[in-house]
Amino acid sequence: MAKKDFDAVVVGAGPNGLAAAIRLQQAGLGVLLLEAKETIGGGSRSAELTLPGFVHDVCSAVHPMALASPYFQTLPLAEYGLEFIQPPLPAAHPFDKGTAAFLSASLNDTAEQFGADAAVYHRVFDPLLRDWPGIVPNILGPLRLPKHPVALARFGLDALQPATVLAKRFQTPKLRGLWAGMAAHAIQPLTKPFTSAIALVLMAVGHRHGWPIPRGGSQAIAQALGAYFRSLGGQIQTDRPVRSLRELPSARAVLLDVTPRQLLQIAGSQLSSLYRWQLARYKYGMGVFKIDWALDGPIPWAAAACRQAGTVHLGNTLEEIAASEHQISQGRHPERPYVLLAQQSLFDATRAPAGKHTAWAYCHVPNGSRVDMTGIIERQVERFAPGFRDLILARHTFDTASMEAHNPNYIGGDISGGMNNPGQLFTRPVLRLSPYRTSSQGLYLCSSSTPPGGGVHGMCGYQAAEQALKDVF
Repeated sequence: MAKKDFDAVVVGAGPNGLAAAIRLQQAGLGVLLLEAKETIGGGSRSAELTLPGFVHDVCSAVHPMALASPYFQTLPLAEYGLEFIQPPLPAAHPFDKGTAAFLSASLNDTAEQFGADAAVYHRVFDPLLRDWPGIVPNILGPLRLPKHPVALARFGLDALQPATVLAKRFQTPKLRGLWAGMAAHAIQPLTKPFTSAIALVLMAVGHRHGWPIPRGGSQAIAQALGAYFRSLGGQIQTDRPVRSLRELPSARAVLLDVTPRQLLQIAGSQLSSLYRWQLARYKYGMGVFKIDWALDGPIPWAAAACRQAGTVHLGNTLEEIAASEHQISQGRHPERPYVLLAQQSLFDATRAPAGKHTAWAYCHVPNGSRVDMTGIIERQVERFAPGFRDLILARHTFDTASMEAHNPNYIGGDISGGMNNPGQLFTRPVLRLSPYRTSSQGLYLCSSSTPPGGGVHGMCGYQAAEQALKDVF
């Protein structure tokens, strides 16, 4: 066999591509990591989008899954400049009358605010937190035989339910609203199966690990991963878009941090007709419309809990959130959408000039939407924080096309690498013994279009690298 230029080439330097490259380099291989943009990071980039001195996270902002990731936990990223900040409260959820529910790191403090629902909150989360270390490899991985089947089944019985069904256990509007805001991270109508899984995982991780923000911006995660990779001897080349496998140096394995649409474009001729047919049927989900603000002061929330939270979910009641997410799934744009907002500068002074602040928010929209949601989102913030609009110094917006231009993996503004429906939750992108293998020998998929899906956790890349090590090396 002719000598290869590299043992492995990884295309795409988002968190998953970086994780894959690091795992292969840790195994003693020679790895080249290629990134189309000027900087590494994928969904973990930061930039001065509005005014000089105001640092905004371009996509991901708050990172519960980074600390929960079994693989990232093994990496010495603090030695390479990564520092996480824990806000006093991971998340808050305001209501119209100036009150709010909140997620605290303390399970007891969280439960006690719900009064009549405190006992049921404990019944849901006590066993999940107890079982978490044993079941997290299955939650953050592909379908496989569990080491703790009873614990996983206990989680699964709750997780497979639509969020609206599990919410019937809750009596108080406070807990129902907080639950809906968590479940809406699924970017699916709350009546769909498995939407409870997203809420359960995010709340359990909040209790175990918090919802931290990286000091200096989400780019710090990518920079630490990249620095560690280079310290192992890995090579990174930026400004290297890849349109075809023929453009790559020769290697024994190629791992692509792309979604099925780009995989077909880059490697279609190398794939079997059946696999191409399966990829072509892959479904993308709702898009997002995102705003970053430079502010003259902190957001004046009516509810005190919101001033202590890194993340604030805007949507009022479960019924209102469920209705808005359903409208979006039908191709409509609600007047009162669910809005996910982060206020990093409250806890990280590096994000804005002294006395000034930043805020980051998005709402869901139909895939490919070009509707400007700026006014609608700002009215939702003003609804729970009167006087907010008076603080706006500048804003920057991304519609779905802008999101995709920034990161080609965000097809139609879908930031999750594909729809989180039951058919694509654990078997994405297609049903195969290994979701990371393609039909072409030595070619692997390592993006959020593989299990466990979206989020800055690196587990898609890690699992794909493990598969390549097993198959090729």
